[in-house]
Amino acid sequence: PPRDDWDIVFDRIKEYRATHEAPVDTVGCEALGAEEKDPKLQRFRTLISLMLSAQTKDEITAEAVHNLSQRLPGGLTPKALSEAQTDLIHECVRRVGFWQRKSGYIKEAARTCLEQHDGDIPRTVTQLLSLPGVGPKMAYLAMQAAWQDNQGIGVDTHVLRISHRLGWVSDLARTPEATRHALESWMPKSLWREINPLLVGLGQTVCRGVGPKCGECPVSQYCPSAQ
Repeated sequence: PPRDDWDIVFDRIKEYRATHEAPVDTVGCEALGAEEKDPKLQRFRTLISLMLSAQTKDEITAEAVHNLSQRLPGGLTPKALSEAQTDLIHECVRRVGFWQRKSGYIKEAARTCLEQHDGDIPRTVTQLLSLPGVGPKMAYLAMQAAWQDNQGIGVDTHVLRISHRLGWVSDLARTPEATRHALESWMPKSLWREINPLLVGLGQTVCRGVGPKCGECPVSQYCPSAQ
């Protein structure tokens, strides 16, 4: 590990997050998927939530997912989404970032799930990455949340930012994928699933991109950026 105290920092963040709720806890992609009881549809809902979530706040993603669930004939299913009119999809998701592009992505993903995976989502990282609009972060998070299969760390903007602020990765690891490889090189695999929601929640509420609340941070005394 790049810092000897990483485990202390990790535990303190975990303790803090256990009593401080963030949007990811209630309207994050895994929470949105859990609203569906059918296992297949739960996995599909999780995937669509992840695809819509890029560069979009969790609250806006949740609104789009709920719109699709309520307005698509038959609800948010692979069949209903693949057969839906593009204008209707646009109306449901127009508040998410890059909504027009994502509308095409989720419609194509629904068709692929229906035609190639018996209405389920792909079962491997490679297959997930073959879907339009699905990157590594989404693929690894989908494997964890939908399939309970811990294949890698999902690195989004919060994990990227906080990992660097804490000095957990080198400045040379500038991209999400480089940061993922750096974290996975030393962090125990048993923690790979936890780190995303822990740091996302901290980033949404305290360690923000602009105006971080270092005075409220549970690990500011260990953070090189705060010092």
